[in-house]
Amino acid sequence: MDTAIASRGSPATLHIPLPPGAQAARHARQTVAGLLAAEPASCPRAVAEDLVLIVSELVTNAVLHAKGPYALTVSLEEGWAGVAVSDGSADLAEHHRDGGQQRAETGGRGLKIVRELGADLFVSRSDIGKQVIAVLTW
Repeated sequence: MDTAIASRGSPATLHIPLPPGAQAARHARQTVAGLLAAEPASCPRAVAEDLVLIVSELVTNAVLHAKGPYALTVSLEEGWAGVAVSDGSADLAEHHRDGGQQRAETGGRGLKIVRELGADLFVSRSDIGKQVIAVLTW
């Protein structure tokens, strides 16, 4: 799962397949933290911390609520970042719900956290399922 495509320049782009299960979010966080460390001028430290949390939440959501295969793409340029998490499920409904009170007690806060961090969220179909896309600007 170490496969990554990273381009230096504008924007810096990273694409990695993600393992299924609990290790996916950790792998995604570590990989994105490495990209951010390699491109420190592109992203303020506070925003970088938010970006790593956004990646973690979106990957966790995909692994919990959709079937694989999973992949992560991150594009980073001064002033903005785009995160796309793809999965093998065509069900778009799960990603539009914020969860009710009962769900909030046991989970269901991931997309709310992403929105509260200032990211715009989009969901689009792909050839094998869907992509959940977050765009963060500063």
